[in-house]
Amino acid sequence: MDTPRNPVPTVDVIIELSGGIVLIKRRFPPPGWALPGGFVEYGETVEAAAVREAEEETGLRVGLTRLFGVYSDPRRDPRRHTIAVVFIGTATGTPVAGDDAGEVCVVTETTLPAPLAFDHAQILQDYFRFQRTGELPLHVP
Repeated sequence: MDTPRNPVPTVDVIIELSGGIVLIKRRFPPPGWALPGGFVEYGETVEAAAVREAEEETGLRVGLTRLFGVYSDPRRDPRRHTIAVVFIGTATGTPVAGDDAGEVCVVTETTLPAPLAFDHAQILQDYFRFQRTGELPLHVP
């Protein structure tokens, strides 16, 4: 009997702080800067996973403010097919790298570091467009 090969659910959080948004530098492959996030655990809601992952990687207690989008390109993660539920949230305080994060920084659209991991360049492009226009992302092939 074949084992089903289903996409794996993940979450990412665009954490808005005074002065910008929070990115982490990944400690483990694939390398690059990324939005805080990770895998949804069995029995966990995507909202709870987003808050948990954000706190584990940045030390910030995040309040989710909106569902931003769903990103499901099978090539978005080189390790396996994932589906990311992306939230926007707010926090106060100073982020501190933890868990899978080697470093943490607060950036703006003009100060994005490189390289960005996964499809986070697309997510951030969509986010900054949303900030300017109010238009939510919808990627339909």
